[in-house]
Amino acid sequence: MNIEQTFANSINRRAFLRNSSYSVGSAALASYLLQDLGAEPEWKGALGGKFHTPPKAKRVIHLCMAGGPSHLETLDYKAELATLNGKPMPESFTKGQQLAQLQGKALNCLGPQFEFQPYGECGRMMSSAFPHIGSIADEIAVINSMHTEQINHDPAHTFMNTGSVIPGRPSMGSWLLYGLGAETDELPGFVVMTSSGGGQDQPIASRQWHSGFLPSKFQGVQFNSKGDPVHYVNNPAGVSAGDQGDLLATINRMNRMLGNRQNDPEIATRIAQYEMAFKMQTSVPGLMDVSGESQDVLDSYGAKPGDGSFASNCLLARRLAERGVRFIQLYHRGWDHHGGVKKGIETVSGHVDRATAALVKDLKARGMLEDTLIVWGGEFGRTPMAQGSGRDHHIQAFSLWMAGAGIKGGATYGSTDELGYAVATDGVSVHDLHATILDQLGIDHERLTYRFQGLDFKLSGVEAAKVVKAVLA
Repeated sequence: MNIEQTFANSINRRAFLRNSSYSVGSAALASYLLQDLGAEPEWKGALGGKFHTPPKAKRVIHLCMAGGPSHLETLDYKAELATLNGKPMPESFTKGQQLAQLQGKALNCLGPQFEFQPYGECGRMMSSAFPHIGSIADEIAVINSMHTEQINHDPAHTFMNTGSVIPGRPSMGSWLLYGLGAETDELPGFVVMTSSGGGQDQPIASRQWHSGFLPSKFQGVQFNSKGDPVHYVNNPAGVSAGDQGDLLATINRMNRMLGNRQNDPEIATRIAQYEMAFKMQTSVPGLMDVSGESQDVLDSYGAKPGDGSFASNCLLARRLAERGVRFIQLYHRGWDHHGGVKKGIETVSGHVDRATAALVKDLKARGMLEDTLIVWGGEFGRTPMAQGSGRDHHIQAFSLWMAGAGIKGGATYGSTDELGYAVATDGVSVHDLHATILDQLGIDHERLTYRFQGLDFKLSGVEAAKVVKAVLA
């Protein structure tokens, strides 16, 4: 720390309070400063409860299909690609374009591996490999013109989660928790769960739900899919809840004394984390106790609680949403189909299709879909060209869908060319997606900023981003 910083800290509010601790007035200030240090159990949000626009959503459930789902086997119907199956890919599509593992190799078309058929009253053409998601066609809005900037998994996840290719920026969930605060102080406001099955399982780094330069109390908390959802959620033998509470109170008193002497926001985070951990010892067991769920509900998800499956995680996502968790992210690893894309899609469908549709239907039946925004999709798409019996990574075009709060069910936005290689109309960037998510939560993406190293950062990046109004009701 330099001389100027030392001097500034010596006369800041906390130092003034410490050096004036004998006055009655300082006692009143102490109460205020403890709140300033984060001793309040619940952050009220940078917006202070005042939204930029009327919010449609209270919470977000992001169903992250990690590995790069093929839009050509899911949501983007391409009859012409089927016609050209096995034939050379026209060079006009690919010349000078970035490819991942197919660079310099013969490029032959691979037709869609599943029949597409119309679903719902909207008549949207969707893959027959996902009949349950097809059954909610009238609830979802599909964007077929997504594009991204990163062609490998980890940086593409980083870009999708943080809006930046530079690691260390805050994730979506952290931005939402910072901007809006939590609806509960019994559970973390940002929860992450992972599952796998259906293909090559790409690793998911915990930095994907990190708070970056925001205070660390805004980072996501990963719940385990098997066993205790949180390590050490139960007290050791011989330690009662009262003993644990006394210990916590003592530790937090010491932390607050330290906080009064140092200008360190992480001390406030430490206090908040200890308090949250104590509350979770009561709230988490209740969350995991699904004995009150009917067998019909369990069967609709295909859930066997405790098995670590995507289906069980979807059921827990609904229970987390009911308890006020702001941002819930479910990763399913199993979509990286460089080979055997047909078999891979069949397998991964068995893991995610039924549960995804059940989550949407369950939320709707409980009156929660109207204020819960669901986003389903991956970090990029797959090539129309074959990589053996699979498809390579692809950034020029991919698909995702949204449902719930303020979303126009049955809508389709954007299109790709006749082979599904590149966006043809109404392209949507990752930053546009972020702007749209924030908009549904009542946040103007241009106005939710955080000053760091002299710059005002935001989730939607520095280039102009747009809200995709065509998918909004």
